[in-house]
This record gives sequence, structure tokens and C-alpha cells, in this order.
Amino acid sequence: MNALQAICRQVFGFRLAMIAVAAPAALLNAGPGLGVRLVGAAVVVTFMVSYVLFRDWERFGPLLLRHPTLLVLDTLFGALLLISAGPDSTLAYVSVCTPLLAGLVYGWRGAAFFASFQGLILWVVQATLTRDDPTTVAESLLLPGLCVIVGAMGSTLRHLMLRFGTATQALTEVRARLAATEAVAAERARLAREFHDSVAKTLHGVALAAEGLAATASRPGADPVRVKQQADLVARSARRAAAESRDLMTDLRRGAGEEGAGVDVRRELRSRVAEFTARTGVGVSVTDGAAVPVPPLPPAVARQLLSIASEALENAARHARAARVEVGADVEGDHLVMTVHDDGRGLPPDTTLDHLRDSGHFGLLGMVERAASVGARIRIGRGAHERGTEVRVDLPLTGLPGAGGGEGSR
Repeated sequence: MNALQAICRQVFGFRLAMIAVAAPAALLNAGPGLGVRLVGAAVVVTFMVSYVLFRDWERFGPLLLRHPTLLVLDTLFGALLLISAGPDSTLAYVSVCTPLLAGLVYGWRGAAFFASFQGLILWVVQATLTRDDPTTVAESLLLPGLCVIVGAMGSTLRHLMLRFGTATQALTEVRARLAATEAVAAERARLAREFHDSVAKTLHGVALAAEGLAATASRPGADPVRVKQQADLVARSARRAAAESRDLMTDLRRGAGEEGAGVDVRRELRSRVAEFTARTGVGVSVTDGAAVPVPPLPPAVARQLLSIASEALENAARHARAARVEVGADVEGDHLVMTVHDDGRGLPPDTTLDHLRDSGHFGLLGMVERAASVGARIRIGRGAHERGTEVRVDLPLTGLPGAGGGEGSR
């Protein structure tokens, strides 16, 4: 509809130009007295109608659409100009515009009516003015035939534009559904990562601790102190699972704009390392380049980085069987570089994300997805070390809200 409106406005703009060019000739050829007045009134009416519809089609176009008699009156006023100026003047082009407009505005029925009506007017005018100089049948039917052709073009163009609009609307709806589907899939993937990296692992730890407690308690002469320690471990793990569940639900219910203040990644990283060491007994050294301050990161970004670090630590303890882990967080230029390197047995040579996904191991896959979600680059492998596995995350600080664009590196 917007395209049709634009085309109609252009047609009225063309009418304006043609009326302005032909008006002097029409006034000069008009008879004195009443003839000049009628032709002058026709010039004013047709010019103002064209100007108003060209200038403000959105306001007056619907009026023309509801009342086709207005276009009939405009055609009659144009006939006065045509009689005065002659069918061989530029006003003939104004007459041809009428069936074109009718086709655009009213469809093929309107185009057929106005093409016939305008063609009849042209034929009568031409027959009357050329009575003393007869013309051939072909010359007499040239302008009426052009009206029929232009009317058919207008109705065809209207049909094509409406079909195109329908197709565009359908495409927009399909894109909206695809976007909604992608959003749902992305949210499902995010939930899967959150559950895998928090609640699922903690519940697995609770199960192992409970099995150890059951085994210790079932032995003859079980040590009450040992049983109490394992029971405390089960209780702590259960409380941790409950806390992680609450954090996850809080994150899901958090609305836009409720992220809060920036997060000190180094401090949070040290806290997670201390908790990991106390729980697993694996030695972890932190080299965070404290001489170069790291700007506070948005909570959503910091959460993803810390989850990657936690997953790398868990993998070092559970799968790599590492005895030592090195964790680093430093600013290099306008990037925050976080590394987690263990001295374990490393990844198998044929490890791929597709293979891990098919085999049900989603830890590394979740790390890659988390890095991609914040625009970071992640590399998982041996790196520059002779053995073990290094997880390296490069996060651009430029453009992050509250990160200062890497100001800490200057």
C-alpha cells in the first residue's frame, strides 16, 4: 500500500507539470467572456486537486478511494481544458493519467470504466475539433486506445503490488516465527548450560558424598567422627545445590536493565578457586597480573567468564586428574585474557565438539557457547605448554558497558 501511494503521488506530480505547461495555451485558445472563465476555473480546479493529492496523499487519498465521483468530476473539468487546448497538446497526457490512476486506486473495474469514459471524451473532442480536417481511424483511436492500455497497466500494477505486499507480510511472519524459534532454542541451550555447570554437578557431588556416607556408616565399628564429616559434606553439598537453584531462578526472573553494578572478575575468580581447592584438594595457583587493573564487567559477561573458569577447574579435577592448576586473568591491550591450565593428561587427539555432543559430554560445548554469547574467543588445547590442557578466553573490552573500553591497560 505504501508503494501504491507513492506511485499515485508521482502520477499527480506529473499531472501538475502537464497542467502548468498546457494552461497558457488553453487560456489563449478559449473564447472571450464565459469561455475564459470556464477554462480558468478548470485550470484552477484541476491544478489544486492535483497539488493537494500530491502534497498530502495520506490525508486526501482515502477520500478519493471512497468517492470515485470525485475523479469523474476531475475528468469533466479536464475535458474543458482539453477542448480549449486541443487533443494534440500536453493535456492529452493528463487525460491518459486518469485511467492509470483509476487502475491503481480502484482496480480493473475502475480502470475499465475510466478508460472507456476518458477514451470517449478524447474521441468526441478529436472528432469535433477536426471536423474540417478529417483524420484517419487509426489517428482517432490512438489516444483512446492508449487510455485502455494505461488503465490495464494501472490495474496490473496494483495487483502485483498487493500480491507483493501479501508475500512480504508472509515473509515477515515467517521471519518472526523463525526468530522466536531461535530465541527459544537459544534459551534452552542456555538453561542446559546453567544446569550442567551448576545444579547437575552439585547434585552429582551430593550423590557421591551420600554413597560415601552410606559405605562408611555400614562398616562395623564405623568412626562417628568420619560419619559426621561425611554427613556435613552431604549437607553442605545439598545447601550449595539449593543456593545454585535459587541463583538460577533469580537469573531467569531478572528483567532487562536489572543487571546491577559491575563485577570484579579477579576477586570472584579467587573466591571460586579457594572454594574449589577446599572441596577437591587440588592445588591452584592464581597469577592475575594485579599491577594492571581489570575494569568491572557487566554481570552477564562476568557470569559467563566465571562459569567457563569453574567448568575448566572441574574438568581438571574430574577428567584430567591434574595435580596442579594455574589460573590467570590479565589485561593485554584492549582484551581481558583469562587462562586455566592444568598438568593433567590432556584432551584426546580426536576430540571435536560434534563428538562430545553426540557422546553426551556438554562441558566443553557449553564453554564454547558461553564465550560466543559475550563475543569472546576461546581456545582449548595444549597451548604453549608441553602437557595438560589450557583454556584461554580473549574478551574484547571495547564497547562493553561499564568496562571502560580497556582503560585499565593505559
